[in-house]
Amino acid sequence: MAGLLAFFLTSTTQANPAEQARWQREAQAVTITRDDWGIAHVHGKTDADAVFGMAYAQAEDDFNRVETNYLVSLGRLAEAKDADDSALWQDLRQRLFIDPVELKKLYAQSPTWLRALMDSWADGLNYYLATHPDVHPRVITHFEPWMALSFTEGSIGGDIERVELGPLKAFYGASTDAPLAQVQTRPSWIEPTGSNGIAIAPKLTVDGHALLLINPHTSFFFRSELQMSSDEGLDAYGAVTWGQFFIYQGFNPHVGWMHTSTGVDVVDEFAETIVHQDGKLFYRYGKALRPVTSRQITLSYRAKDGALAQRSFTAYFTHHGPIVRELGDKWIAEALMNKPIPALEQSWLRTRTHDLASYMKVAELKANSSNNTLFADDKGEIAFLLPQFVPKRDNRFDYTKPVDGSNPATDWQGLTPLDQLPQVVNPPNGWTFNTNDWPYSAAGPYSPKKADFPRYMDTFGENPRGLHALRLLTGIKNVTLPSLITAAFDSYLPAFARQLPILIADYDALPANDPLRAKLAGQIQLLRDWDYRWGIASMPTSLAVFWGDTLWDEVSKADTAEGLSIYDRMAAKAGAQARLHALVEASDRLQQDFGSWGVAWGEINRFQRINGDIVQKFDDSKPSIPVPFVSSRWGSLASFGAHRWPGTKRYYGTGGNSFVAAVEFGPKVHARAITAGGESGHPDSPHFNDEAERYTTGNLRTVYFWPEQLKGHTEREYHPGQ
Repeated sequence: MAGLLAFFLTSTTQANPAEQARWQREAQAVTITRDDWGIAHVHGKTDADAVFGMAYAQAEDDFNRVETNYLVSLGRLAEAKDADDSALWQDLRQRLFIDPVELKKLYAQSPTWLRALMDSWADGLNYYLATHPDVHPRVITHFEPWMALSFTEGSIGGDIERVELGPLKAFYGASTDAPLAQVQTRPSWIEPTGSNGIAIAPKLTVDGHALLLINPHTSFFFRSELQMSSDEGLDAYGAVTWGQFFIYQGFNPHVGWMHTSTGVDVVDEFAETIVHQDGKLFYRYGKALRPVTSRQITLSYRAKDGALAQRSFTAYFTHHGPIVRELGDKWIAEALMNKPIPALEQSWLRTRTHDLASYMKVAELKANSSNNTLFADDKGEIAFLLPQFVPKRDNRFDYTKPVDGSNPATDWQGLTPLDQLPQVVNPPNGWTFNTNDWPYSAAGPYSPKKADFPRYMDTFGENPRGLHALRLLTGIKNVTLPSLITAAFDSYLPAFARQLPILIADYDALPANDPLRAKLAGQIQLLRDWDYRWGIASMPTSLAVFWGDTLWDEVSKADTAEGLSIYDRMAAKAGAQARLHALVEASDRLQQDFGSWGVAWGEINRFQRINGDIVQKFDDSKPSIPVPFVSSRWGSLASFGAHRWPGTKRYYGTGGNSFVAAVEFGPKVHARAITAGGESGHPDSPHFNDEAERYTTGNLRTVYFWPEQLKGHTEREYHPGQ
């Protein structure tokens, strides 16, 4: 075996002898145990060894997703042969904020302990490539430690993605460029992003232990599930965004943390007044003119003949941030958090905390901008926390729109102290939650009060999932781990409970001779008798979803300048004619595609995983599994974002519930969890789709956190490279 490894190392990567020796030494310090679900339990002598092993294990499971995440984060996606015409502009957007030259400097300035982790991360991925010559990277054939600083928190869709590519190209692109290809999608096909988190205090549980629900909603197969531990005291389990070296959402023996996308405004646009003077660019700031700074950005991309070509851009900056678009006669600068070292430190250090106090000490780094946190620990403490990076601003200004960059009063005024954020710690009611709604219902009557905080502390408002969670949690008691899981899959749909009585009243108000009375009589009766709960065999669910999606698309085209939510428009301003016409359209679509408007939901709504491609293709003629739950837009806590695809009649999901875990913090922490599909990205693996049926039914499996739990559930134990 040693001779074979040496051959691979010398023949595939041209690694120098020092690298070879280091990789093999690190590999021998790591043990990877694969359980009977294919999940890696990685143990190292040191934390750095554990990082080496977990990077290697992730690459084993799905190197394509690991590399793709770094092509995106490094601004190198256009170098891939299969990149589309938007990749160059996506890379430019990234490189406005992420400069490899600067990241290399930051790596050199990083604390010794953090550099050691980054070194081991790169070594683990490079060792994988060295020992797997059959794996051919799209672009990155050698990982360097500084690259880890380009991707420091595990959210889906980071702050940088707020910058729209079309306006960016219009500003920086030549007029001869072809327009960006726009994929036309219906508004109802866009699944709301976000997650659910619930923390329950011991006084409400049967066994007197705090409970935590971890329920992220992401695109499927977006994260790996694994455990990493070391002889230095590290021991964390949960979901890892492919390619990162920290547990993003999960738990250790003492604490658990669940992240939900936040509605706090932490990304702002500043409208700059540009002045041309003496052949130079300036921008107004108060009574002064400041020079616009610039930086040359050169990107590589695949030309039409497949060869690598380069294109250079002159990027412009003010003290607010890079210029990302033009609005009238103003240039728009984008301000967002860009603190790679503290962000990576915070992401790692929170996995080693042991109680709320230590978690909050790490939070003082203030380098989390996009995540709320639901927290629980074995001391019985629970909390709902906002992101710690929240700029202080003058509340007179509306930061949901570009503000006047020439007015110094609009500038960020440092960061908000943590004790001035609308958060919840150990509320008297014994529970707290977030569903990407505002913080002002996080603990029912014990929630922060909206009037006490600046308006930029929330841009989301309430949502149907929040109403659903409040309904479930109010008055809750005698909670157990199984009952928490049951709550997470509760089938009630509050959005339809609001909308359908209005539709039914519209029908009842029709004149007796209106032809719609006969045409819709059966459909209305079906909906009138419904209990607003999804289910595989439920015909009303099918009709309601088709009706809701149809009306959603129509309402989404309307002007919402007066600030009404889309749910308010559906219920009121859409009008009876539009609501009834949407039911006609929905009925006709069901009749056309399935032969009847009365179709069981499970016949329509399906989970299908045919191959390991990042962008899945779907086929009605190939195997799929019925899914009972629906889009989160209708208030379902368990989310399945699905719609028709080219050539299909059935709905196939690509996002929603992904990793789900329920954790109990007793004397020894224990948990149950599920991952969409399976742990491996390889179709020939037994763990490619072995969790699919459990996923669709909410049948969470036991997590093998403790060594004794792995006994009888171990498929393989090995060192990296074996």
